[in-house]
Amino acid sequence: MRIIGGIHKGRSIVPPKGLPVRPTTDFAKEALFNIITNQLNFDEIKVLDLFSGTGHISLEFASRGAKQITAVDQNFKCVGFLKSMSSTLNLDINTVKQDVFDFLKSNRQTFDIIFADPPYDLTEIPNIHQLIFHHQLLNPKGMLIIEHGGKTRLDSLLYFEKTRKYGNVNFSFFKNT
Repeated sequence: MRIIGGIHKGRSIVPPKGLPVRPTTDFAKEALFNIITNQLNFDEIKVLDLFSGTGHISLEFASRGAKQITAVDQNFKCVGFLKSMSSTLNLDINTVKQDVFDFLKSNRQTFDIIFADPPYDLTEIPNIHQLIFHHQLLNPKGMLIIEHGGKTRLDSLLYFEKTRKYGNVNFSFFKNT
């Protein structure tokens, strides 16, 4: 894994072995950031990274100058690794060790971008969308991006905009209108 843009462009991220993660491929991440770069000013956005795992999506946003980043994961080692990396790279990322669904139910902060990368076999993936829109966690014109496998269909959910496929990685985009 590497950071593909911003002040730390090209920097390798080497997580410790044994983390329970499936990181987004660099190919898919580069395509994702090509899509959103044309729509955003990174220095003006607040980002929420759900199921953050190694934190490489948070690190990418931070490297590109995102104003505020909150990363949520329930795994202690994942949260510790992201804290360590953000400190090493002098990036300001707020890490939260909590179950994502509990976080979404209790959080009252709003965000411009919410990125969720749940386990592909998680049956509650549509509930992420439901909780975000029910609790109004997206700012007006905000974007929810859910990464998922090919068997998951989210195109019937409210505010669906498009799905992009990159190998085995699918990104479904929702826009808060």
